[in-house]
Amino acid sequence: MTENDLLYTLALQHVPNIGDITAKRLIAHCGSAEAVLTEKKQNLLKISGIGMVTLSDLFKTHHLREAEKEIDFIKENTIKVSYFEDEHYPDKLKHCIDGPLLLFQSGQINLEEQHIISIVGARKITTSGIAFCENLVEQLAVYNPIIVSGFAYGTDITAHKAAMKHNLQTIGCLAHGLNQIYPKVHKKYMVDMEKNGGFFTDFWSSDTFDKNNFLKRNRVIAGLSQATIVIESAEKGGSLVTADIANSYNRDVFAVPGRTTDSQSVGCNNLIKHQKAHMLTTPLDVPYILNWQLEDDKKPAIQKQLFVELDATEKVIYNYLKENEKQQLDIIALNCGLPIFKVSGTLLNMELKGVVRPLPGKLFEVI
Repeated sequence: MTENDLLYTLALQHVPNIGDITAKRLIAHCGSAEAVLTEKKQNLLKISGIGMVTLSDLFKTHHLREAEKEIDFIKENTIKVSYFEDEHYPDKLKHCIDGPLLLFQSGQINLEEQHIISIVGARKITTSGIAFCENLVEQLAVYNPIIVSGFAYGTDITAHKAAMKHNLQTIGCLAHGLNQIYPKVHKKYMVDMEKNGGFFTDFWSSDTFDKNNFLKRNRVIAGLSQATIVIESAEKGGSLVTADIANSYNRDVFAVPGRTTDSQSVGCNNLIKHQKAHMLTTPLDVPYILNWQLEDDKKPAIQKQLFVELDATEKVIYNYLKENEKQQLDIIALNCGLPIFKVSGTLLNMELKGVVRPLPGKLFEVI
């Protein structure tokens, strides 16, 4: 986009009461951010969902002045800016209705033809949580995924460090502008992060640091990724918000189960119990469920099982999927005349036998 386009888009983004969804609606109607800011108020009021409260601050000139200051900051710090309609704007984030209007980037991020996963979890991560996270990244390294997280304490920084250790790209999604870093103790990792990926944020350099920013930041973590993995979580926490957002985007979610007496496992156990996440017990569950494929020279030698015995219920489901191809769990249950809990357990057994495989979107198909 041109500097003039950026100026008016920043100005629109600066207007109170206009978030990403509303801004996109206005731009779609008028054609550009500049057209929005130069349109007559009465014409904008004809747009569905746009009222006087939304437009009350739209035409004040200080938005352009603040936008000019932010452009100066962007130029001085060689920050890359992605507009939501740009070709280089993250593809998966384009499909999120509340994806950022503008995304600011530092580092050497390359999202082309890559598996992208988010790893989130407790800030007070346990020793076993650290071990699981490090082993997860190590085992997935052969698939060359990009590891996304929030650059915060605990699980976030563990995931970033593990990614860098195995020369994987890693992206930190920040809850503030690129003129600062939080927590400050993580500043020592910034150079390596930018060599092995970098940082994304939709916050300005002038934005006030606020705890609510973390919740807004979480939509970028979830939106960038094919799947979100929750390592540990208490009953409530930001990682559960990220998981809920990922589910709302129809992305896969994984959760690591733990003992019922462990406070940092309550959140993960609840995600699994309420069928909001796949249970993650081994790193290889991730490529299996996401249907990642290795290049031939990286594939381990596996003896294929030629003959598999199926019980009566398995045969019914197998024949149905054979005839109807990819189907969702509840549709399988409905058309096979079986309760969902039984179909769910049967499909798991069939996965273990190598007969069916899960696909994104809660689908299953015959192998």
